[in-house]
Amino acid sequence: MSHAIPGTAGADPVLSVENLSVTFPTDDGNVQAVRGVSYQLRPREVLGIVGESGSGKSVSSMAVMGLLPNSAKITGSIRYRDRELVGLSYKQMQSVRNNGVAMIFQDPMTSLNPVYTIGWQLAEAYRAHHDVSKKTAWAKAIDALELVGIPQPDKRAAQYPHEFSGGMRQRVVIAMAIINDPDVIIADEPTTALDVTVQAQILETLLRLRDEVDAGIVMITHDLGVVAGMVDRVQVMYGGTVVESGPVEEVFELPRMPYTVGLLGSLPNPAALGKRLTPITGAPPSLINLPTGCAFSPRCPLAIDECRTVEPNLLAAERGDHSTRCHRWQHLASLSQPQKLFEHEEIGTIENPAALVEADPDMPIVEEAHTMELRLPQEGPHA
Repeated sequence: MSHAIPGTAGADPVLSVENLSVTFPTDDGNVQAVRGVSYQLRPREVLGIVGESGSGKSVSSMAVMGLLPNSAKITGSIRYRDRELVGLSYKQMQSVRNNGVAMIFQDPMTSLNPVYTIGWQLAEAYRAHHDVSKKTAWAKAIDALELVGIPQPDKRAAQYPHEFSGGMRQRVVIAMAIINDPDVIIADEPTTALDVTVQAQILETLLRLRDEVDAGIVMITHDLGVVAGMVDRVQVMYGGTVVESGPVEEVFELPRMPYTVGLLGSLPNPAALGKRLTPITGAPPSLINLPTGCAFSPRCPLAIDECRTVEPNLLAAERGDHSTRCHRWQHLASLSQPQKLFEHEEIGTIENPAALVEADPDMPIVEEAHTMELRLPQEGPHA
């Protein structure tokens, strides 16, 4: 389900990233963490960035925030409204960071100082960009806590981070991100380690804030369910670059990159109860020694010689706003059941596990491929 907001399509982008690349020099070689990433974000739009760990999602967002180490080599363009951010010093970025562009980090406990109260930390974040009294900043902190749905915000503001639950701490981090009314909110795995009920509340809070402060949101996650229910457009990253991009409904319903097909097929499916998940075989590529050609070719069931020698450009698929980095996307489009590309022969699956539960509701479903015996080494005669 998309949450597209009417009127954003023609608005000027608040954030424009063009051909962004990030390289880290190491003793073993250069790590090409991000390669040629481009996107635009408009007011009240939600952009999802998905991919496996190590695909470059978080590094690209840290580049936008100016939080990468000095050793990182950044090329390309990052424009916040009309201001170029690439090349700005750490001090120059302070006027943009958490004021125009704010970030919600994955672990709230590493974002909050355990020795200061929640209200003090929020008030300091506000005073860093506004010349106001401590009393005014404290009142703003209470308003921010109320905005993200924390009950009794005046009392909770006087408490410390360890007195909050994980979900409440994440709400505090969101309050800190929006206290200065930013135009862009980058949320890096904001629901990790939270139970599904709290996840839904956090995502609902973000969408509500999007409407109230007119901010664009970049949602970085590996949870495709979050993407399907929240974002307007999605970018799939692999090997440090974007391999598919487009409206979320079209990318999920008509994927034009085998990697996207594999990601969607690896999700648990209630219709396949008792069967194994369908993983993508192999492992992501080393960002130091990327394979020639398409980075996904060693794991791709459709790969041909061209895929292994020439890296494809990001090409327009049937619709101009849907792009794919695949030589064989037209062949993929011709397949009636592309998800079968990654299926493999299963051993020991249960044909109808639901029938077992109906016959004996208390009986657990246990899938056994074969019986394994634990054989201990044979011991010789004791001396």
